[in-house]
Amino acid sequence: MTSELQRHESTLSGNGYQGSRQSFRLRRVPSGVGQNQTAPHFQWGSGPSEADEEGESEVLKLKERPLPMGLKRAVRQVQQMQVPVVTSWQSWQRNNAKSLLRFRANAWEAMSYIAPWRKSLHKIGGNFGGGVQSYFLFLRFLVVLNFLSFLLIAGFVLIPSIVFKSIGNTTVNSTGPKQCMAYNPNPEGLVVFYTYFLDLLSGTGFMAYSYLFYGYYSNTVAESSGFSYNLPLAYLLTAVFYFAFCLICMIARMGIAARLVVATGHSAVGSYSKIVFTGWDYGCLGDRATRLKQKNLHYKLQMDLEEERIQKKTESLTLGQTIGLYSTRVVLSLVSNGLTGAALYGIFIATELSQKNSGDAGILGLIWEYLPSIAITVGNFVVPFLNDQIALPERYSPSTTIIVALLRSVVLRMVSLGVLLFTLWSQITCNGDVQADTCRHCYYNYDAYPCWETRVGQEMYKLTLFDLLITIAVLVFVEFPRRMVVDNFSCKPVQWVGRQEFLVPANVLGLVYGQTVVWTGALFCPLLPVINTLKFVIIFYCKKATLFYNCRPAVKTFRSTTSTFFFLVVLMFGWGLALVAMIYSVAEIHPSMSCGPFRSFSTMWKIVPTTFSTLSQSTQDFLFYIGSQAFSIPLFIFSFVGLCYVAALASVYGKSVALLKHQLKLEGRDKQFLVKQIEKLSPKTGIPKDQREAWE
Repeated sequence: MTSELQRHESTLSGNGYQGSRQSFRLRRVPSGVGQNQTAPHFQWGSGPSEADEEGESEVLKLKERPLPMGLKRAVRQVQQMQVPVVTSWQSWQRNNAKSLLRFRANAWEAMSYIAPWRKSLHKIGGNFGGGVQSYFLFLRFLVVLNFLSFLLIAGFVLIPSIVFKSIGNTTVNSTGPKQCMAYNPNPEGLVVFYTYFLDLLSGTGFMAYSYLFYGYYSNTVAESSGFSYNLPLAYLLTAVFYFAFCLICMIARMGIAARLVVATGHSAVGSYSKIVFTGWDYGCLGDRATRLKQKNLHYKLQMDLEEERIQKKTESLTLGQTIGLYSTRVVLSLVSNGLTGAALYGIFIATELSQKNSGDAGILGLIWEYLPSIAITVGNFVVPFLNDQIALPERYSPSTTIIVALLRSVVLRMVSLGVLLFTLWSQITCNGDVQADTCRHCYYNYDAYPCWETRVGQEMYKLTLFDLLITIAVLVFVEFPRRMVVDNFSCKPVQWVGRQEFLVPANVLGLVYGQTVVWTGALFCPLLPVINTLKFVIIFYCKKATLFYNCRPAVKTFRSTTSTFFFLVVLMFGWGLALVAMIYSVAEIHPSMSCGPFRSFSTMWKIVPTTFSTLSQSTQDFLFYIGSQAFSIPLFIFSFVGLCYVAALASVYGKSVALLKHQLKLEGRDKQFLVKQIEKLSPKTGIPKDQREAWE
């Protein structure tokens, strides 16, 4: 092996290449750099510590050196022959590190195989691009999030309630005025058969007094052989941890999306480099998988070229054209805000009419019950459609168009839900006047809302169910007939309408709206997450069917990395709205005295200090210390210092990345200049054409 190394070293020129087929860039190496700096070197006398520190660096240096592959293999074999003397502790550390890396790799591979809808998502990305695929990835994330949330609620609220109700050794406390204690949602006497179907749709009747809604849970404290379980406290803390769990999952998901945004460099150039050098999946097997991957890369490159074209066109505008463009955008934004305000006013009127006529029976009563849901659905359909038409003269880039459409739609969706909640709370609390005639005895409007928490949960239940029914109805009665008409009739108006495009902003806002409704109603309808899980599973298959059978590929694609991150930001707005609703319900409104776990408290939060007073003195002192200034101020200082350090580190890394990008641009220009010089000088120097092509 030593003779082979010597033979290869003797054939190397001064810069590490054989003969005259060395690159023009490496010919500029100074004359003082000899063979001893480019040829492989081995430190045969290095000790174990030096070998440990320099092992990985030697491998990296070997990869970077311009040596033939045969010589690199020989050098690698020689390196592997060096067996440094290590201690048992170092050997144990190495084995554990290798085992951990192998376990993580196997775990990620197993997770990728058991991930739901993996093949379907690959097929969607290959046929319709990463933008549409990002919607279905977002939908899968929400399905998993809701299912895990249901497991959390079932483990701490649902199952304990069932178990403690069956064993019977519980204590129930019910205190309050007698006129506020009556609550019986079940109808008495004979009931018409279709009433059960209406109750299933509206959440009333037999549905109201079940584990689905807040009113069925009691304020029980189970005690048995030294074991105690406080169900009201578990109910409240589970809701708090549910919100915290969803926040942690969203932040983790946003971190992954943010790393992808940083990797692409916020520009088409970085994305183009990533696609060209690391985009291909060498694990693709078969013609079908290869074609899907090729289509996926094609859509990504098409999106990058479209972004660059619009950016160059915007930069070439004159001052007058720029002022006109921005003036148009301002005027159209005011028009869009006016449409949103009109829709919100309509939702407010519909909610008031629904609450006034909610006592009617039969089909008419069901229509009054669903009137707020109908108003919200109509507004969320008409206003975004008009906003899409308004966005055409604004001439944003595809990715910016998606973000602007999402912002306008999210304002409509979130504020419409806020208007509904505000109207309900105004009627429950008598517009905040506790001394009003209807709120004087029970501190809330008992006559209209004997169990107001269940009523709010019913509204959220109806919104969730109505959203699913509308999705199925649009698929069956609008999208499939449209595709059949377009495929079977060739007249110009029909062909002008054509097959529909899959509108990612509208569909994403539907998911965000549905998830916000679930977060808002989870405190009053604990089983709403599992209902939403089933709803999102059905929506996935409905949207997949309409995508492949009724939709055509989008004319304008958009970058999926930035859009995925923005989807989560919009979802965070919904989480914030639901958090405000929960805090107001827990801290301000008096709980119902006739139902629910908090019937004996003035507010839901009152259970926390009441339970705190029953703890031991040492536990109370410890918790008081955690909340005191002696602990919080040093914690705040250390956190602030840590944040400053991370911010400074991020700033330094950002400047380094910017300098490296600038250096890459300069090197690219230098290479282009050298190639042009070679083309000019090659006819004079007589360099063969094949060698010039090799340089290029």
